[in-house]
Amino acid sequence: MTNAYGFVSPPVTNLRRRNLYFSGFCRSGYCPFQRIPRTLFLCRAIESAEKHASGVAPSESPVPRLVTKGCKLVGSGSAVPNLLISNDDLTKIVETSDEWISVRTGIRNRRVLSGDDRLTGLATEAAKRALEMAQIGANDVDLILLCTSTPEDLFGSAPQIQRALGCKRNPLAYDITAACSGFVLGLVSAACHIRGGGFQNVLVIGADALSRYVDWTDRGTCILFGDAAGAVVVQACDGSEDGLFGFDLHSYGDGQKYLNAEIKGSEMDHVVGSNGSVVGFPPRRSSFSCIQMNGKEVFRFAVRCVPQSIESALANAGLTSSNIDWLLLHQANQRIIDAVATCLEIPAERVISNLANYGNTSAASIPLALDEAVRSGKVQSGHMIAVAGFGAGLTWGSTIVKWG
Repeated sequence: MTNAYGFVSPPVTNLRRRNLYFSGFCRSGYCPFQRIPRTLFLCRAIESAEKHASGVAPSESPVPRLVTKGCKLVGSGSAVPNLLISNDDLTKIVETSDEWISVRTGIRNRRVLSGDDRLTGLATEAAKRALEMAQIGANDVDLILLCTSTPEDLFGSAPQIQRALGCKRNPLAYDITAACSGFVLGLVSAACHIRGGGFQNVLVIGADALSRYVDWTDRGTCILFGDAAGAVVVQACDGSEDGLFGFDLHSYGDGQKYLNAEIKGSEMDHVVGSNGSVVGFPPRRSSFSCIQMNGKEVFRFAVRCVPQSIESALANAGLTSSNIDWLLLHQANQRIIDAVATCLEIPAERVISNLANYGNTSAASIPLALDEAVRSGKVQSGHMIAVAGFGAGLTWGSTIVKWG
């Protein structure tokens, strides 16, 4: 099981006393895990506790001591396909009902790619809207991170988004594959590139088209998934304005059996003769199976692991759930969202959810919900948000961010 804790700012005296190695990451506010003991990762807690005890508002984040370069979220955007599939539409395909679906999942509608629609088109549209809100142009982008498990090219789709945006400086663009946890990993990766690599503007996009991998005759999975794209601009800033705090990331390979879409082989169009040929060569052509999911086990995994991960991220940031303005989870199932909120004692009015309208859009679900909340005025500049993603892999992760 992998484990990562981050965005910390140990006091200088502690670092000197332990004679720790200062890397380029550490000087810019990001400390390498291998070099620093686990006990130092809660170093913000004392400083933050003092500030909040003295009356600092929940939305005010603690100022890290060694962070000379911070990062903040300055723009968001989203895009969804035109084709809407309601629960009633699904009753014409599988034996189900609107009530059965909505009670068990909270979902009533989902959007699905159709015709000539492409995932890269949705991702590009979401990215353009995020850049517009951030008031920067495509040529100001230093890095594009596409968080997706359904690229339109085996070798990745991020460079195609770079081309569609018209980035003339040829910034690096690459895919991150972590299913429904992908966007959280994208945020953390963006912060690492800014703090340790000198990047100024990083475009983080979550986009997935799981409808292409759904068995539409399986009512256990076809009711859940939809397609969408969401994006944010993560921008470098002075350390005093830092807006991305503690994080907590995990993976558990043994849980892959509960949620997967594995590669499968198909028979070749011709039979290779055995006269002098190598047995088993050429290999069979491959494709991926439809999504396979054990819903009960995934539910148990989420309600057990996600609250723990958020609490760890809060501790790493020196905060508690009472300091959080909004809880924003991957939009998988409303019962999971409600259970996590209850566990963390976060009231329903402080939980962001748009699951009913879009279903589970995998890596797109968090930025899609965030963008709607920002544009509606619900999330405002300075608000603190606990963000968590979880899903196939199994992977899960949390981070604490401040909007604006």
